[in-house]
Amino acid sequence: MHGFHEVFIQILILLAISVTVIGIAKLLKEPDSIALVLVGLVLGMTELPVIEEAESYITQSEVFQATIISLFLPILLGDATLKLPFHHLFSQKKTVFGLAFGGTFISALGIGSAAYFFLDLPLAVAFTFAALMSATDPISVLSIFKSLGVPQKMSTIMEGESLFNDGIAVVLFKIASIYLLTYIEMGWAGLGSGIFMFLKFAVGGAIIGLILGYIFSQIIRIYDDYPLEVAFSALLFFGSYFIAEEFHTSGVIAVVVGGFVFGDYGAKIGMSEETKTNINTFWDSITLLANALIFLMVGLEIRNIDLAGNWKYIIGAIVIVLIGRTIALYISTGWVKEISSKERLLINWGGLRGSLSVALALSLPMDFAGRDQVLLLTFSVVLFSLIVQGLTLKPLIKKLGLV
Repeated sequence: MHGFHEVFIQILILLAISVTVIGIAKLLKEPDSIALVLVGLVLGMTELPVIEEAESYITQSEVFQATIISLFLPILLGDATLKLPFHHLFSQKKTVFGLAFGGTFISALGIGSAAYFFLDLPLAVAFTFAALMSATDPISVLSIFKSLGVPQKMSTIMEGESLFNDGIAVVLFKIASIYLLTYIEMGWAGLGSGIFMFLKFAVGGAIIGLILGYIFSQIIRIYDDYPLEVAFSALLFFGSYFIAEEFHTSGVIAVVVGGFVFGDYGAKIGMSEETKTNINTFWDSITLLANALIFLMVGLEIRNIDLAGNWKYIIGAIVIVLIGRTIALYISTGWVKEISSKERLLINWGGLRGSLSVALALSLPMDFAGRDQVLLLTFSVVLFSLIVQGLTLKPLIKKLGLV
């Protein structure tokens, strides 16, 4: 009991810091995710005992790693599906699906191969890292877009890509970190097994999400009671995630599909305007806290990164991820005529890595061979992505004349 009390206090301290930082960032009209990372960096370099305790618990505790995925992922993904109207997504379907499906696979294959050959990482480690780097995080980007008044089209593309490639990246991450070496030993039969496993994860998750999204949409038709409907939305997000995982399919894809059905079809047939406003407000608040903790942790993790001894690896990883993203983007959207070269440039540089990559990296079991390497490279790339790419996005948007 005493241990739980300690943990609660440590998380509360981190939350207090996070919320204070977000408050200041909003006053300064700067992206709060980048501010949290920078404050985390500063705290990570200090020797405050309270911060050290909280940080070591969060990054080293297996209990926390188990909860970070099962608690944070359904929240972050569910909230994002409610925010993105399906008709907006449909209007940019060519670009979004090109990026989310073609782009994610090309990116994972390119980054994984380059990490194996150039960084000399073991095969499973290289492709686990590549899967993590194939998930984009639009949180910081969207707040910058909003503050500058970038057209809706760009926000829809960035958010749509992220939602779908998160689901695919998580499936690739599971296959790479758990099954890859077994499949390689099996030769061609292993390739077939890998494709079957991917389809089982993806299609199974989508079917579960579709069914649950439809069921909950019908349930909310009966009520006009927003606290109850908010509770139903939470039950849908967590329920679809855990039921899909129980059936050994993708919980992430289940949440995304279930959330889309609920947020689009369910909203049309069973939500009053008051309910829509309250559901969005509720998930805005919860997501703010979940992201606050994750982004602060990215900064705090700096104390566990041996930058001095690994800078060649780190620079190599950053270059590989940037080149992988560029190649994947231009191959997967080269045929789409609706986006200009300037917009492609912005989508490329705005493909930041963030909370999902960190959450997944931390969820790797302690006995995973190469866990430290994956953490080192993931945190380094995410730091570069949020700070360098994130802070140069505003000048880039203005330079490209996209506002």
